[in-house]
Amino acid sequence: MGRRGGPIGYNPGQYGMADRWRSIGTLAVGVQARYRRNARTRPDGLDNLSVRHSGGPMHIALYEPDIPQNTGTILRLCACLGLEAHIIEPAGFPVTDRAFRRAGMDYLEQVRLTRHASFAAFEDWRRRQRLSLVLFTTAAERSYLDHVYAADQALLFGRESAGVPETVHRAADSRLRVPVRSDVRSLNVAVAAAMVAGEALRQMDGFPR
Repeated sequence: MGRRGGPIGYNPGQYGMADRWRSIGTLAVGVQARYRRNARTRPDGLDNLSVRHSGGPMHIALYEPDIPQNTGTILRLCACLGLEAHIIEPAGFPVTDRAFRRAGMDYLEQVRLTRHASFAAFEDWRRRQRLSLVLFTTAAERSYLDHVYAADQALLFGRESAGVPETVHRAADSRLRVPVRSDVRSLNVAVAAAMVAGEALRQMDGFPR
C-alpha cells in the first residue's frame, strides 16, 4: 500500500533478525533495577512502571524508526519528562548504534520503553489499554495546538522520509500536524515530538515538579 504524510517520522529500514534489538535489554536493565519496587505486571506481560504525575503517563510512539540520533533524542526527552516511550518495529538500526547511544546518553537507562514487534502488535496493546491514537503527519489539516490532550492517548510519529502507511492513517482517531512555512518541508521529528509533548504536558499540567 502507498504511504503518505511524508516527513514527521523516519525512513524505512530493513529488519529481519530478531537479535538486532536483543541488546535493547541493556536499556531495560537500569530501569528494572531502579523501579522494580514500584513495578506491576500487566496482563500482557509488559512491565508498567509507576508514574510521577497524576493521570498516568503520556505515551509517545515511534513507527519503525530509522535514524538513531532522532530516536535517542526522543527517548531522552521521554526520560526527562516522565513519558512512556514505544518503538514499533522493525527499526532500521540496532540499539548498539554509536549515534543512538550518544544521543540518548545515560538517560536511556531511565526511560520507560516498550517495544512492539509490529504495528498490529502495537494496536493489540493499545486497545487493551483503551488508548486513542493521535497521528502526527504533514498530511493533516488540523494543528497540534487545536487538539485537547489526555493521558489516554498514544501520540504516534512516523518515519522521517516516508511517514506511515495508509493502514496507520485509517487506524488513527485524530490526525494532526505541526504548522511550518509553506516553502519548507517539515521539522525534524525529535523537534516536532518535543513541541507536541510540551503542549500536551502544558494542557494536562503534567510537567515534572
